[in-house]
Amino acid sequence: MFPLHPPDDPFLINTAIFGIPLAVRWYGVLIVGGAMLAGWLAARRAERRGYNPEHIWNLLLLGMVLGIIGARTYYVAFEWPSFAGRPWTDLINTTKGGLAIHGALIGAFAAGLIYTRRNRLPFIEFLDICMPGFLIAQAIGRWGNFMNQEAYGRPTTLPFGVTIDADRRLPPYNDMASYPPGTLFHATFLYESIWNLAGAALLLWLERRLRGWKRTGDIALLYAIWYGVGRFWIEGLRTDSLCTNGIGGECGGALRTAQIVSLLLIAIGVVGLIINHRRALPPAAARPDDQPPLAERHATAVPGEQQSS
Repeated sequence: MFPLHPPDDPFLINTAIFGIPLAVRWYGVLIVGGAMLAGWLAARRAERRGYNPEHIWNLLLLGMVLGIIGARTYYVAFEWPSFAGRPWTDLINTTKGGLAIHGALIGAFAAGLIYTRRNRLPFIEFLDICMPGFLIAQAIGRWGNFMNQEAYGRPTTLPFGVTIDADRRLPPYNDMASYPPGTLFHATFLYESIWNLAGAALLLWLERRLRGWKRTGDIALLYAIWYGVGRFWIEGLRTDSLCTNGIGGECGGALRTAQIVSLLLIAIGVVGLIINHRRALPPAAARPDDQPPLAERHATAVPGEQQSS
């Protein structure tokens, strides 16, 4: 099983039909697969709370669109020196660079805010519903980095490292004399995948274990803390970070933007939990079976449906 060896070809399908190219990357398949699994879990959780699960699938579609836009915009913004002066098509071509998960988070957050406001649904509660699945989607999506031979860390002597082809290495690790073909690198995609799966399991367990204590918003805030801590640690190992100086890599003396955002997420999570539990409000799980109060359920129909009175 170890060390890990990525496939030579990052494509699941790479052919032509009647002269028309047809290419499907493993990266895209894993991203979509993770999103679908997250949607399935969130839909079940929403239905148990008395909401129409179709809201989750509608939100997933909008979230994927805005998430991709946010991920690409974030990446280009922090790599702007390498994009300045290039054709505008390079700005939207994800094969010229990549996507950034923190940008995807911003896009997904915006999608949730837009959709819940439009459909008169409780935004914070829907964050709680979706966050465990979001971690699962992130865990699966990270294996797309493995297929692409990207988002790896510095050289390691650990037996569960990953090998990287010479043409996929960043300087100085593309010096094959100093770093021969058998050099192992930190499998940071694997670390984050395991961390996120553990986080999803922890959130689901805490939701049940702390049923009489937790309040609406706690699961989302715990997500921010868990993901922030893991990403801060893992980002310090990577060789391809986005940096505050606009030059990607190991950043040198510059700060890694993902670590800054991770610290912000941790702070928001900790402060949010403190504020959430200082308010004189009943716990979110005080209702039987986590059902929303009747006043909230009037908005559970999807657009176009009629509700009975």
